[in-house]
Amino acid sequence: MPLQDLTWLNPPPHHAIDGDTVRVRTGKETDFWRETFYGFWRDNGHFLYRPVEGDFTAEVTVEGRYEVLYDQAGLMVRLSETHWIKAGIEYTDGVMYFSVVVTNDASDWSLATIAASPHGVRIRLTRHAETIRIQYLDASDGQWKPVRLAYFPISKAVDVGMMCCSPQREGFEVTFSGFSIGPPISRELHD
Repeated sequence: MPLQDLTWLNPPPHHAIDGDTVRVRTGKETDFWRETFYGFWRDNGHFLYRPVEGDFTAEVTVEGRYEVLYDQAGLMVRLSETHWIKAGIEYTDGVMYFSVVVTNDASDWSLATIAASPHGVRIRLTRHAETIRIQYLDASDGQWKPVRLAYFPISKAVDVGMMCCSPQREGFEVTFSGFSIGPPISRELHD
């Protein structure tokens, strides 16, 4: 499916699609979060997606100008406002982390340090029935590294796509490239 045929949830004020590349500049104080710790609900982040049935693997490369606390970009799988997962690079305490937020009514948040790459980070989400498998491609050795296995409710279809937010500002610039959705990778977790 061409990128032009995908749908925006909360379109950003500025975006451009060129071939397999999407460039986005975020709106003011955008985020996806529900309740935990901070006590607020936000569902105004930018999400460019398409519906997908059954199991799948989605991938994208994310490159951004991370400068302000909580700037973030990556992949999202979404069943509803109360059930979704976002995974990608997030700027926290002056460092880019691999960040995963799993929301089943309330959000949780996990962070892992990874080596930054000048060419962005390739991210992969795979659905295996009730599980979302989250990985990133380690540029230093070319291997997919596991980040998380997360529970996600069984459903016929979910929305899958590219997500970005800037909770503390507007104008975060991010580039997505090589977005793909295909059959799920093997369930084998170890080589």
